[in-house]
Amino acid sequence: QPHIHNLFMNDKLYKMLKSSAKADVAKAKLSLDLLDNHAVGIGDHSTKDFYDNAEEALALLADAYDRLDALERYNDERNNS
Repeated sequence: QPHIHNLFMNDKLYKMLKSSAKADVAKAKLSLDLLDNHAVGIGDHSTKDFYDNAEEALALLADAYDRLDALERYNDERNNS
């Protein structure tokens, strides 16, 4: 019985981590879209701030995609062991 319980907890953890990574993908894409669509009206923000925000959004997107890839690999290995 403990083995079945552990699999259930692992599945819940997997789903939580995947949801978190997907939320970060959405957040990063929204940030990049906003920066792209409103680049002309950066107004009070310096160009450096704009580029820093774009780099930060890109880093978040790359990290989230890496996390999703790692979770898929982990899930495949877990199911095939």
